[in-house]
This record gives sequence, structure tokens and C-alpha cells, in this order.
Amino acid sequence: MLFNPSNRRKPLLQVENLHKSYWSKAKNSFKKARVRAIRDVSFTIFAGETYGLVGESGCGKSTLGKTLLRLTEQDSGSILYEGNDLAKLSSKQLRHYRKELQMVFQDPYSSLNPRIVVGEALEEPLHVHRIGTPQERTERAMDMLAAVGLKREHYYSLPHQLSGGQRQRIGLARALIVHPKLVVCDEPVSALDVIIQAQIIQLLKRLQHDMNLTYLFISHDISVVRHISDRIGVMYLGRLVEEGDTESLFQQPTHPYTKLLLSAVPVPDPFAVKKEWQQEGELPSPLEKIAGCSFHTRCPYATERCRLEEPEPKRVNEEHWAACHYA
Repeated sequence: MLFNPSNRRKPLLQVENLHKSYWSKAKNSFKKARVRAIRDVSFTIFAGETYGLVGESGCGKSTLGKTLLRLTEQDSGSILYEGNDLAKLSSKQLRHYRKELQMVFQDPYSSLNPRIVVGEALEEPLHVHRIGTPQERTERAMDMLAAVGLKREHYYSLPHQLSGGQRQRIGLARALIVHPKLVVCDEPVSALDVIIQAQIIQLLKRLQHDMNLTYLFISHDISVVRHISDRIGVMYLGRLVEEGDTESLFQQPTHPYTKLLLSAVPVPDPFAVKKEWQQEGELPSPLEKIAGCSFHTRCPYATERCRLEEPEPKRVNEEHWAACHYA
């Protein structure tokens, strides 16, 4: 990690120089090309905090979340969970950590079996980890339904009988039923309307307090991330380009890409004059090899140095850095 925040907090997850790529068919060609989804990513998540990860669709956020939990394998780098490198563990060794590391998916309907009732879906992780007797599992499932704001009757419901917000609560309950320490929330509110989004955000905050949880909260909406995150990492084309505590990043955005994301946030005052941040071009294909700064193809301030030389992170303050030559 280049700029560790204060050592007063205990690191729970430390990611160092993580790389992940996969092969995809190139456009207008029969050949396959290498997609570099994650490129040299390093960051730390501290126990009890919410680390927000924000960026456009296709920048590698979800791939990063899945790689951290080894739902997909990294190419290189280390993933240290409480000092243990998850990347070096065998499947049998990793099983011990599975219940401590859980994930809430963007689309809860596709992650729930449409043929089994909610109660069975909630008890399945308990079966896998051999937790409790059948009666104890049922009671824990009932208690978890109450904890996420649902009724005991929902235990007998099928997924298609629930609303989108209710299904997302079920997805959250299933992740939390094994009492994890770290939960990766992959776009958990993106498919919900604004009122339900606010309810789920408040629910996540309450459960974090009650259960002593740590979150990695992934979203493309920087305004949503602001309401739940203690620190935020901004991702572009597989790289972290800026990281800082939430207030510092919003009050003093430094990387041009962060300024672009903030300029896209709607202003509630219809009479307010909002300064638009002008970008150039479109998001490049991840198949392209871009020399220098990955954002230079869209940045109006790009110079020849940006096109040739990759920028090193520069400190803005104690807990805030940006990878820009002119930060």
C-alpha cells in the first residue's frame, strides 16, 4: 500500500499489487485478446469501516470484489486477510475463511434458487458450514429475517413472490447468517428505486453497527457511495486513480476522473449554476493498450508527459492520494 491511513486502526484486508486478466474475443477478429481487468491494485480495508469503490461500468469493480473472495483467481499479487494470504491457500484451507468473507450480489433474483423457499435458501450456508441443528438453523433463519426487516412468514415465500427490495434483503440476510467479518456489497442498490435504496443503505448501516461488520461497497454512483463510506477508492480501467476519506475526496477531488464523476451527480436545486467538467472521447476498450496515464485519452489537461509516462500516486493529505502528474 502506497499511502496507509493512520495505524490507529486494525487492517482487516490488505490488497497488494493485484493483477487479474482474462481472454476475450477481439472485435472483428477470430483471435482472442487479453483483457487486463485489474492492474496493480493496492489498498487496505480496516476493521469496522466501509470502503467505497466507485467507477464506471466495465472498470473492473465487480471483478475486483470477486477476486478478493477468490470466486475468480488472480494472476498475481497478494490478498492478506488478517495477515493470511488468501491467494496462497488451497481450496480446503480457504473453506475455513469462507464464512468470514461473504458477498451480496447486484441481482438477488439471479442468485436465489427460484424453486426453493426463502427459508431453505437462508439455511443453506448453515448446512454447508455445519452450523447448528435443523431446529437451530430454522430459528436463526427466522431471526435473520427479522433483522433485515422482513416477517417470519417470508420464510415460506418463493423468490418470485417478493419485491426487488425484499429480495435484496434476503440476499443480505443469507450473507450475514453465518456472522461474517467482511461483506463485499456488489452494486447492492443499483436495481432499486431511490426510496428503497435509502432504506437498504440505512439497513446496512444499522447491521454494521449491530454485528460489527466491515464492508467493501461497490457502486457506479458516487453519490450513493458518499452516504455509506468512510473512505473511497476511485477506479478507472482496472486501476485505482484516487483514494481518500469521504469528506476530503468530495471537498478536494484531485484526479480529473474523480472530478468527472462528481460533475455527473445531479444538483437538487433547479436554480443552481453547476460547473460542468468537460471530458474528451469515450471510455476506451479494455482490450486497448494505453501507454502513460490511462485517463489521458479523455482528459482535457493531458500533456505529452501524460501520454508517455504513467503517474505515481501523490499525497493530497494524510489519508488522501491521487495518481496524476499534476495533482
